[in-house]
Amino acid sequence: MDPIFIISLACLGVVVGFAAGLLGIGGGMLLVPFLTMLFPMFGVPSDLVVHAAIATSMATIVFTSVSSVRAHHAKQAILWNIVWVMGPGLVIGGLLSGGAVFSYLNGVWLSVIFSVFVAYSGFRMLSAKKPPVGRAMPGTAATAGVGVGIGFASGLLGAGGGFLSVPFMARSNVPLHNAVATSAALGFFIAVANSLGYIYSGFSEVQGQEGMLGYIYWPALVVVSAMSVLTAPYGARCAHSLPVASLKRVFACLLFGLAAYMLFKAYQGYTGTL
Repeated sequence: MDPIFIISLACLGVVVGFAAGLLGIGGGMLLVPFLTMLFPMFGVPSDLVVHAAIATSMATIVFTSVSSVRAHHAKQAILWNIVWVMGPGLVIGGLLSGGAVFSYLNGVWLSVIFSVFVAYSGFRMLSAKKPPVGRAMPGTAATAGVGVGIGFASGLLGAGGGFLSVPFMARSNVPLHNAVATSAALGFFIAVANSLGYIYSGFSEVQGQEGMLGYIYWPALVVVSAMSVLTAPYGARCAHSLPVASLKRVFACLLFGLAAYMLFKAYQGYTGTL
């Protein structure tokens, strides 16, 4: 690979891993737009760029989440009872999304969907609304059903689900540091299911394309994962000491910028000016 490409991916991995551990977001919200910028410069076909960025982003979360979970588990912050209830639903939703629906949506629609959810995540991060006192997690069936929805939506975005699972748990009065830690564990289920789906659904679409494993661009997966696994534990530790609320406000502004960029890419794709 081109040295500039490797360095760019390594820097992305450092930032994404730290953000994943700190905020429990899986890193996809950052990774997808930047991979969309980088991939066309290094030979990924234009009609596969958005699919490859989303799929590669999700695949990195398999490794990042393991690293984050170890750090959060050491702090005894993960609510495993929630993980085991939501896990099966996350897998079902992920397989449906990555293995079926994903390949039928073109890059324009995926970019628009990504923009909407990233902007939504930014607004959620800026929201200071407190949940009603006494609200608790819903029953087992409802929580499992929410897991299906989160797994499905995450598969269309290349994100680890924290943008939905953290607000969901916070609305049920789960303490923020527990919600972030639990989200990291949920991200593993989401990432594995969707990654398998991307490999299956993209196998026939990318035959002959060098470096592609289904929709996953494996050279980028290796570099980004290697760096993010190193930095995710530091982010997880900092989640228990840094002013995360202040950092979220800064991160929300970045998300708005990335949402605007992906919307612009969708416009370019729609008008044929990519």
